[in-house]
Amino acid sequence: MTDESPLGRRSTYLEQYSPGLLYAIARTGNREPLGIGADLPFHGADIWNAWELTWLDSDGLPQVGTAEIRVPASSPNIIESKSLKLYLNSFAMTRCAATSDVAEMIEQDLSDAAGVDVAVQVQRPSETDASTVAQLPGDSLDDQKISCDAYEVDAALLQANADDVVTESLHSHLLRSLCPVTSQPDTGSVLVSYSGPRIDPAGLLQYIVSYRQHQDFHETCVERIFLDIMERCKAEQLTVYARYQRRGGIDINPFRSNCEDEPPNPRLWRQ
Repeated sequence: MTDESPLGRRSTYLEQYSPGLLYAIARTGNREPLGIGADLPFHGADIWNAWELTWLDSDGLPQVGTAEIRVPASSPNIIESKSLKLYLNSFAMTRCAATSDVAEMIEQDLSDAAGVDVAVQVQRPSETDASTVAQLPGDSLDDQKISCDAYEVDAALLQANADDVVTESLHSHLLRSLCPVTSQPDTGSVLVSYSGPRIDPAGLLQYIVSYRQHQDFHETCVERIFLDIMERCKAEQLTVYARYQRRGGIDINPFRSNCEDEPPNPRLWRQ
């Protein structure tokens, strides 16, 4: 990340449409240390939910909505989160004839920044009022009585029983990592669905907790979890899906899988 990034810097909040505010970060810089090359060991998407989107209609009346943004995991670039916040804020005093115009503008600008087609849906309050809080599938890991003393990623905590092959889903709400630029905490929930040797639940929870002081972007944390489970536990099929709490009016939810297709976008209790 260069000094041009707005992350961790004082910023001016523009209120007229400014696509130049978007700042792209190449995925390769974060993937190369993990040993991920051009042939990805997974597919998936980063699902961003923007909750503070507002603009003016043709008569100058303020309009509000939420934006669901899906960036393919295969995209060359991610979009730095603060730059996205600043960009979306630039619609605040921008007149748009229709909600579809807002969605199309955002979709085009984010696709240009990501280097691949990005899908954007803008929903009005009438479309979201009926949405309910969802729960992650499978069993929770969080009630186990375990001792933890590793707070920097330790893949050695992961263990699996090769003699007991299962298909199951496990989840935890104890995921926490730190922004690599500002050191601000990012808290969230993580779902691990797999087929293969049974993963020791205590070790998996200790492993998730070991991200507590680890500095990395949301996307990189999920990709590291995916790779570590594949390597240590020899999963045949694996999905890792993290749902992070929003920061700056935006929540980021990376989904990586070698077996599942388009992920759902449930709203969890902290979102």
